Amino acid sequence: MTALFILKWMAAFSPILTVLVLMIFKNWSGSRAGAAGWFVALIAASLFFGAHPKLLAYSQIKGILLSLNVLYIIWTALLLYNVVNETGAIKAIGIGIERFSSDKSIQILIFGWIFASFLQGVAGYGVPIAVVAPLLVSLGFSPVVAVAVPAIGHSWSVTFGSMGASFQTLMAVTGYEYAYLAPWSASLLGIAAFLCGIFCVHVFGGWKMVRHSFIAILIIGIAMSGTQYILAVTGMWTLGGFGASLVGLLSGLAVAKLKRYNQTPPSKATSQMSLAWALSAYFILIVIVSSGVMIPAVKTFLGQVQLIFSFPEIVSLKGWVVEAGKGKAINVFGHGGALLLYSSIISFLVYQSKGYYQTGAVKAIVQKTIKSGVPTSLGIVSMVCFAMIMDHCQMIYILAEGISRVFGPIYPLISPWIGLLGAFMTGSNTNSNVVFGVLQLETAQLAGLSTALILAAQTTGGALGSMIAPAKILVGCSTVGLSGKEGPVLKATLWYGFVITGIIGIIALVFSFIS
Repeated sequence: MTALFILKWMAAFSPILTVLVLMIFKNWSGSRAGAAGWFVALIAASLFFGAHPKLLAYSQIKGILLSLNVLYIIWTALLLYNVVNETGAIKAIGIGIERFSSDKSIQILIFGWIFASFLQGVAGYGVPIAVVAPLLVSLGFSPVVAVAVPAIGHSWSVTFGSMGASFQTLMAVTGYEYAYLAPWSASLLGIAAFLCGIFCVHVFGGWKMVRHSFIAILIIGIAMSGTQYILAVTGMWTLGGFGASLVGLLSGLAVAKLKRYNQTPPSKATSQMSLAWALSAYFILIVIVSSGVMIPAVKTFLGQVQLIFSFPEIVSLKGWVVEAGKGKAINVFGHGGALLLYSSIISFLVYQSKGYYQTGAVKAIVQKTIKSGVPTSLGIVSMVCFAMIMDHCQMIYILAEGISRVFGPIYPLISPWIGLLGAFMTGSNTNSNVVFGVLQLETAQLAGLSTALILAAQTTGGALGSMIAPAKILVGCSTVGLSGKEGPVLKATLWYGFVITGIIGIIALVFSFIS
């Protein structure tokens, strides 16, 4: 590589490095670090990558529109949490689950691994972390652990979750069908499922707890990864994440009854609200989200109104072309945020009919939602907007190209890291597949490698990137009172994300030699 390319690569990496250093080592909030990253991206794009006012303006408009998709989830997830919490239901859930199974590893696996994966299967967009984190806090876990566990636990199911949106994107940008891509993708993601389960437990109790829960992880992991593989390769990949987590839930409930996990006497704490009524909001959520995503007539009805904007082709001063196209559509009434809103309203009416609210509950719900939502929203917008600057000025592509140049002979080892990079920057495996899918395909063809394997590594890395994406960390922290204190969570998930991605890279390299 030439000195000029190295300089450009370092300039492209500078916004990411800024965010990582400020959040992890300086304990800056996501909003402050995001603003700093945005400023560094703006300077780097202008000095090294040919940014001009029109390009920057369009990138920021796209960034704001993309942020709205995420903010729709954040605000309605916060609303649902406060609707539930104001009744005392969160405390009741914690007491009820402890009476069902007081084994902390089982609690982590059921909520942080299985239920988070289920929510990813039907909703995505940060819903798993936003919903599960407060539930884990109610069970006595620290806020940092409560956010880190579902962030790690749900990531394996991202590619085939949200009705297979990320996998659909991978097929669209590469031109390959599911029959070619699904076997390798489901295989690597299945391995990732076990690793996510192991590290969900490790983040709380270390290797001692992993050894204690290994039988449970093995049984549940086989159930979920096996189900996802079967659904994916038989053409039902849209149900991959959803179906796998349902089978995992049944397996988890069965495993919880094993003698090994029932040695601790159940909690004697009591609550005025039964566990069934406390969980009713989440039952409502499951029914509404499942109906809105899986029933064609309902999905079509809710999807009639969409906000979408078209953008012209933009060329940087350095000749980088951003093709004309439409921005991310916002499905006003069928969006995951809308489904959360419906769940919040119905849950409020149900709880109110049972007399669970005290005077002034509505005011308290609104105030608490706003208090948590505002700082988180600022962080999301700044993070997404600087990612869009990088995307529109070739900076993300330069990063990936530099990595592939250095590690050409062992490219399968690096392929998942490129997917991870895309998801870290954009908060989305779908976007990572859009940005890097063709690059990975072309690199694999030039190197004479299996394109199916390399693209599987790409989307697996992109899925794992969900656990370290600052945008999603912000979502989870907002629901457990950690707004402005996201650094420790990112530090924890970053380590696990790197370890799992590294293992997937090694496995991909070994498979490439074998195949």
